[in-house]
Amino acid sequence: MQQLDGPWQTLTMKSSLSQADLLHQLIDEAEAIVIGVGAGLSAAAGFTYAGRRFTDAFPDFIAKYRFLDMLQASLFNFEDEQEYWAFQSRFSLLNFFDQPVGQAYIDLRNLMSGKNYHIITTNADNAFYAAKFDMDNVFRIQGEYGLWQCSEHCHQETYHDEALIRQMVREQSNMKIPESLVPHCPKCGAGLEINKRNEEKGMVEDAHFHEQKERYEQFLKENEDKKVLFLEIGVGHTTPQFIKHPFQQMTQENTKALFVTMNQRDYFIPRAIRPQTVRIDEDIADVLHTMADE
Repeated sequence: MQQLDGPWQTLTMKSSLSQADLLHQLIDEAEAIVIGVGAGLSAAAGFTYAGRRFTDAFPDFIAKYRFLDMLQASLFNFEDEQEYWAFQSRFSLLNFFDQPVGQAYIDLRNLMSGKNYHIITTNADNAFYAAKFDMDNVFRIQGEYGLWQCSEHCHQETYHDEALIRQMVREQSNMKIPESLVPHCPKCGAGLEINKRNEEKGMVEDAHFHEQKERYEQFLKENEDKKVLFLEIGVGHTTPQFIKHPFQQMTQENTKALFVTMNQRDYFIPRAIRPQTVRIDEDIADVLHTMADE
């Protein structure tokens, strides 16, 4: 353990100080908190993409395609729209419309009560809604499983129809929904798809998306010269361009900033910000719950 340099030097990582206590003190000392949330937080809340949660919901798709996890399956190029929506309707119920409240999200919400904070997340599930966060403080940069977009991206609007999703689940047979239930773009007639980003076309970014983006960027601008805590929770290296790399760059540009990464995996930290970095490698759910109980 080492003493933190710079403006956080009053906080010392002593062997007697638990990771939960350290992080709690860092949060209390920060003037602004920017939180980046990845799939690791939802996994900590029990919303895993592998294991029983996956195998119980999709045994037929696993048998046919030998999928390893839900993420791989959700990105698969299914044989037709009827099969696509047979999978995606079940996926949407499991990971959005019927997803329960996650304790780790409740603990994070309680920790941020009264704090000057903003969240950016690559998660597209309903966890922030279910935990009753102030959604004006959340930027969902990778879309939402409850929204649809034109598969041709012919216009920048999104759609939703929970009732139709539930009907798709009820009426599907042999891994296909009835052709009459396949949703189509009201502008060009192409099939609709789940509102999430892909490598080829990106993602439909509607007016609500840009409102979220503007609030997030305004928060960063208003707090750029303050003692900022960039708190990265459960962020991997699948899409580092959205959270990991910007957080590290903003930390390097602000000598008052601190980068805290909560992850059991030891990802590379640029040498320039190592004196401004703290790694929390204990279980995310346990650390957040311990802090919330203090």
